[in-house]
Amino acid sequence: MKTNLSVPVLLVLASVFLSSCIKDTDFDEAEAIALTPVVELDLIYFNLTANDFFDSTTSNPRLTVRDTTELPFLDDGFAQEDLRKADFLFKFTNGIPRRFDVDFQFLDQENIETYSTQTNVDQGTPQNSQLTDFIKIVEGDDLIELTKASKVVVSVTIASSDENLEGELNLKSKTTYYLEL
Repeated sequence: MKTNLSVPVLLVLASVFLSSCIKDTDFDEAEAIALTPVVELDLIYFNLTANDFFDSTTSNPRLTVRDTTELPFLDDGFAQEDLRKADFLFKFTNGIPRRFDVDFQFLDQENIETYSTQTNVDQGTPQNSQLTDFIKIVEGDDLIELTKASKVVVSVTIASSDENLEGELNLKSKTTYYLEL
């Protein structure tokens, strides 16, 4: 006697598939998903020597040295809408026997200041460089002003300088951007 097993097997499989658990999907929950990437970027750096603070042609001190760095991504609509916080880390190594005042001016396309911050750099010597870290956390209304900027101007000011001054001042900086998409 020959039996056909395919019919009972199909009935068992059909009952299993039809009675399995299925969770209802709420597509409105997709709106509540937020991606929060953290992006670290090098920001600005420089290597200045004591000679940068003295004009040997005119024999006059040059008490302030400035440099401008373009920040084309900061005033982008993406950054303005999705940026939640920015952390700036500035690391100075000073081998010049003078203290420095450093100003950071963030400017928009029309060179209007939108945000600024400043710090002091401790005095060092050519034989014993002094490290100075400056951390600035930008949130809230300050962040809104920061994201209007398209460039940053760094001004380094020394109280006095002469042709015999020696040493170097170096800066390395990094920015950490906290986004919410």
